[in-house]
Amino acid sequence: MRKTTPEQIARKREEIVNACEHLYQTMSFREITLKEIGTITSFSRPTIYNYFQTKEEIFLALFQREYDRWNEDLTAILEGHERLNKKELAEQIASSLARREQLLKLLSMNNYDMEANSRQELLTAFKGSYGRSMRLMCQLLEKICPEMSVTDIQNIIYTFFPFMFGIYPYTSVTQKQKTAMREAGIDYVYQTVYELTCGCLVRLLERR
Repeated sequence: MRKTTPEQIARKREEIVNACEHLYQTMSFREITLKEIGTITSFSRPTIYNYFQTKEEIFLALFQREYDRWNEDLTAILEGHERLNKKELAEQIASSLARREQLLKLLSMNNYDMEANSRQELLTAFKGSYGRSMRLMCQLLEKICPEMSVTDIQNIIYTFFPFMFGIYPYTSVTQKQKTAMREAGIDYVYQTVYELTCGCLVRLLERR
């Protein structure tokens, strides 16, 4: 029997993750099952277990890929700009997150389930990508705002990253939710991912 190469394993894992991503465009986390994922891959559901043990592990791999993509954007900002003022830095980071709506959706909805129901080695790999996001943000602040102390930077990081959990539900509002807000008499100002993120960062940066 011919041995599967690491490249083949990576391709099959990627196909599974892509199938999950496709379904997640129109279905909720709870609706998506391994059976559903198997229907749009080139192999059967039992074969999926050779690569992922749970649905949550597949979502965690998708989540990790989203962090990796955001890290590419953050790296481009870090390496592409020698000088930015604080407002420009906020705008650059806000623009990068506006392109990562799926990352924000995963953050706000399914983070706990994915982490709780995944193997330790996969969770560790995911945390590596997440940790790189935090390090890149620190490097950006150190480069663009050299007057900031280590404590200043830590305070921004540990305010902004929890804030990210709430961006998606505040910006992706359904018509049903809008109707309910109106009927409840709540005067709510709807903002885009860019507007909400940029506003938060400008306030955090200007305090330092």
